[in-house]
Amino acid sequence: MKREGNIKISSENMMPIIKKWLYSDKDIFLREIVANGIDAITKFKKLAGMGEAGDDGSEMCVKISVDKDAKTLTVEDNGIGMTADEVENYITQIAFSGASDFLEKYEKAGGDGIIGHFGLGFYSAYMVSDDVEIFTKSYKDEPAVHWESDGNSTYTIEECEKPERGTKIVMHIADEEKEFLDESTIRTLIKKYCSFMPYNIYLSYKGDGNDKPLNETHPLYTKNPKECTDEEYKKFYTDTFMDFNEPLFWVHLNMDYPFRLKGILYFPKTRNKLELERGMVKLYCNQVFIADNIKEVIPEFLMLLNGVIDCPDIPLNVSRSFLQNDREVQKISKHITKKVADKLISLFKNDRAKYEECWGDIANFIKFGCIKDNDFYEKVKDIIIYKDLGGKYRTLGEYYGEPAEETDDAQKTAENAADGVAEGDKAKEPKIKTVYYVSDELTQAQYIKMFKEAGLNAMVCDNSYIDPHFITFLEYKTPDKVKFARIDADVDGALKEGEGAEDSVIADIFKEAIGDDKLTIKTEKLKNAAVPAIINVNEIMRRYAEMGEIYGMSQGEPAKTLIVNLANPVVAKLKEIGADKQKFAAYQIYLLALLSYKKLSNEEQGKLIENDLKLLGDYVK
Repeated sequence: MKREGNIKISSENMMPIIKKWLYSDKDIFLREIVANGIDAITKFKKLAGMGEAGDDGSEMCVKISVDKDAKTLTVEDNGIGMTADEVENYITQIAFSGASDFLEKYEKAGGDGIIGHFGLGFYSAYMVSDDVEIFTKSYKDEPAVHWESDGNSTYTIEECEKPERGTKIVMHIADEEKEFLDESTIRTLIKKYCSFMPYNIYLSYKGDGNDKPLNETHPLYTKNPKECTDEEYKKFYTDTFMDFNEPLFWVHLNMDYPFRLKGILYFPKTRNKLELERGMVKLYCNQVFIADNIKEVIPEFLMLLNGVIDCPDIPLNVSRSFLQNDREVQKISKHITKKVADKLISLFKNDRAKYEECWGDIANFIKFGCIKDNDFYEKVKDIIIYKDLGGKYRTLGEYYGEPAEETDDAQKTAENAADGVAEGDKAKEPKIKTVYYVSDELTQAQYIKMFKEAGLNAMVCDNSYIDPHFITFLEYKTPDKVKFARIDADVDGALKEGEGAEDSVIADIFKEAIGDDKLTIKTEKLKNAAVPAIINVNEIMRRYAEMGEIYGMSQGEPAKTLIVNLANPVVAKLKEIGADKQKFAAYQIYLLALLSYKKLSNEEQGKLIENDLKLLGDYVK
């Protein structure tokens, strides 16, 4: 008997949700329709396990087919099916949810958690369809049903011939959505949205024994970590992210209480140390793909990783703004962060060599994570390492408080001198430690040489994108413990040969030769006599200038100080030569010092070459 009726929306809160779906990404419709089919199979398996439905032993699966001539896309399952009354309740009265109804009936039998969050997903089919048909037969001994609607408020429902149990959704694809009649497009969507759904999904099923499902029903993250091999982890990574570079290491998440959470987070090799590469963390719910990089669930810094997270307890039926404040979501986020931190700490303690080997790839992630998440910083602050001038990796604690067996006497004396500590007066060592660092080993090679010759050490912080922020962050977090200074920021006491070396005549020679009123000129007697002069820039002012440049608020170059080395033989002879030669030599010394500090301007480069050619000409005369 043929019946007609009106589609009812009995809850005023349902329509905004539906409208949002209808005007969001269209390709999500396939996920919703397939998920409903998977859900129907799950329900049937539950009933069969309880003895309320007969299982004929056939493969439980979803079959998808495309008919270009008929302009249809069909999704068919052999799940629980529906009666005519159930179609009217679950399809035509949108406020009723088949999932909720089923769950309420069977919750005492352990049904909680098997039903998905996609009760309204059927109507997403109208994002790409002019007309949708349903052919369904319930596991109950009742006639099969045909339902059809063009997406308006009217529908028709009548009995039909369908021998097999299950539901077939036939979508008549709109002319402007013809891309969804391309098998390659459908295959791509299945791989994106349905890769890990728990029952096999076939495209263009032939039944000849050669059909291969497009999904993995038991993805690696659902298994016990103890049962997974390194090769399986690497293969899963390659297959999921199409990255053929092996990951550095990974974190396997597996917990059932206080919430259900499974997943694998991979630390990929970085492609560019100067940038923070954004990874991809795929979020699933009951093996159904939800989205990439959900910030409410996955902390921002963890999005630098690649990974898969499956959490059935994520409240998908609420808005994103509510998600951000949801306590359960916050707990999930904190747990993920904790597990990542625990993995890093374990690697540092148990395999320091591998940790150091990976540092170049994970440093950005850890530093960014510390800046963004205080809990993460508190956990990993003692495992942050830096490469020193000798190529050895050290923590800050190891840098300024090394065990005696790892530091020879000369090194210790030099380090104490760098911090203003006299020999034999270690007890009076100031609380605030100065950590010298290098931002560019090539440009600052002259300063590095001087440091090494003086028995001093420094850390290499050469990532121009993250290190300036991180250094400032550490000083803010530990104001009474550590401060950072670039090795060209000041002439340290350990580099000087005594104090108070002043020569106003030499200083005047350089002032006249350079002719820059903004340049401060000082004279010192340095231990390294080979260096005629060096450039120093105040650490704080240079940082302000660098930060301004990063944020597009350039304040120009910070004020520089030229330190002229009175111990250098060339400088010492300046008083003995004529005024012209004095000016020439002083300016050339300035250019050489500038070259060791930064990249020269075109004018400065030209002048340096001009002077070099003149010196070469004088040499061969």
